[in-house]
Amino acid sequence: MRAAGYCRVSSQEQVEGTSLRVQEDQIKAYATMKNIELVSVLVDAGVSGGKPLSERAEGKKLVEMVDSGKVQAVVITKLDRGFRSTVDCLQTVQIWEKRGIALHIVDMGGNAVDATSAAGRFMLTVLVAAAEMERGRIRERCNEGRKRRRAEGRRIGQVPYGYDLAKDGKNLVPNESQQEALKLVSCLRARGESLRAIATELNKQGIPAKKGGPWTYGQVQSALTTNGKNGTS
Repeated sequence: MRAAGYCRVSSQEQVEGTSLRVQEDQIKAYATMKNIELVSVLVDAGVSGGKPLSERAEGKKLVEMVDSGKVQAVVITKLDRGFRSTVDCLQTVQIWEKRGIALHIVDMGGNAVDATSAAGRFMLTVLVAAAEMERGRIRERCNEGRKRRRAEGRRIGQVPYGYDLAKDGKNLVPNESQQEALKLVSCLRARGESLRAIATELNKQGIPAKKGGPWTYGQVQSALTTNGKNGTS
């Protein structure tokens, strides 16, 4: 059986240390264990999971490989690496199944799922439903938290780069060092520098990002956008 592996991390996950290398290693180890011929491992770095698979650069290549019959299986580490939601996953699996394409998920709630068998497809359906229910509970808890903060008159949402949250929990106060960094970012952008080039320069100068880690182009874009500058490209 020929298979393609697929890995993905978002910009924020890259900052927080989520490793593409770990995903690749897990996929290769799984393929070896299952005696699957892994013809390619496609990687989307800095891509949101909310974007459809076919609209991601490497995800599009994966879909094309499946559609052309070049592979008979797809291997991912976790459900959210490949799909926008559990519903998206089930719908895709149903389409792939008709084409003889099997989905393998290395870690689905602590279990490996092989959708080539009826038992595997049943397990996938059950685990997907459980994951969707848990996500629903998380959303409910988050909504309750937002309602409580709103009722208390406290700020809702992330504090943008260049500012700190005041002691009253409501207002923002300028962060002097971050404001200086924003001036540099704006200057570099005005000179026509790309987001990636700006991130590289900030890291070169040892200027930390919002949470103290290195800058990515996504963080530069966010800093520009939240401060009313041009954050595209």
